[in-house]
Amino acid sequence: MFKAVIEVLSEQVKHWNLIYRMSRFEVKGNYQNHYLGTLWQFLNPIIQIMIYWIVFGIGIRGGSPIEGVPYIIWLLMGLIPWFFISPSMIQGSNSIHQKVSLVSKMNFPVSLLPTIKIVSNSVQFIILMTILMFLLIINGVPVTLQWIQLIYYFICIIAFIFSFSLFSSTISTLVRDYQTFLSSTMRMLLYLSPILWDPEKSNAPEVLTNILKLNPVYYLISGIRDTFLGKGWFFEEPIYMLYFWVFTLILLYFGSKLHVRFRENFMDYL
Repeated sequence: MFKAVIEVLSEQVKHWNLIYRMSRFEVKGNYQNHYLGTLWQFLNPIIQIMIYWIVFGIGIRGGSPIEGVPYIIWLLMGLIPWFFISPSMIQGSNSIHQKVSLVSKMNFPVSLLPTIKIVSNSVQFIILMTILMFLLIINGVPVTLQWIQLIYYFICIIAFIFSFSLFSSTISTLVRDYQTFLSSTMRMLLYLSPILWDPEKSNAPEVLTNILKLNPVYYLISGIRDTFLGKGWFFEEPIYMLYFWVFTLILLYFGSKLHVRFRENFMDYL
């Protein structure tokens, strides 16, 4: 029953060195024709952060703090994970269609392609999260034992993105309209997740907030922010935690089944 899942996961473990090498090449290749090179990995998010801060922090909120911290710090707790989650989901979903013609004649497990995108994007995420921790300390946010659960949420992010990308990369290869739909949906999710605003502290109806929480990204962003602000442990909301993992494992199961079922015929759909 879980043969496809075991097969796909074993390929990730068996070829981990190859994933690491190709992810490094991926990062360098993306910026090889730019004068500033890989610095654009950080310049792009900085520019976006400044725009969101000016519009939402200064323009809409008038510079007022939120939950006891400056809005820019509160914003960074949501945007930095988003800058990892969103590109990884979009790029991972397009990875097989983009590269399968290059690896189809090689002894190369196609299931590695989404993982390579995830690993290459994780470098930026880890560095930005480290910078965020220093900014939190500078702004007087106390370092608590709960910060250790950032490891848990990092595992959650990787598990969710991998499961989603494995599922979506197969669908995207079979039906190209899906990739366009996904890109539009991700732009919408930016505003439906607690990144730029907090639905629970707004005037939004409770039923709307509960619907928004069905989005797994909501669980990840709010969990990371609550961790930094010392608002509780991840296991204190067992139902929400169970929902996230059931959703992720279902994605992994069907993603693995679809991937194994169609990967021998991916070239036929190009």
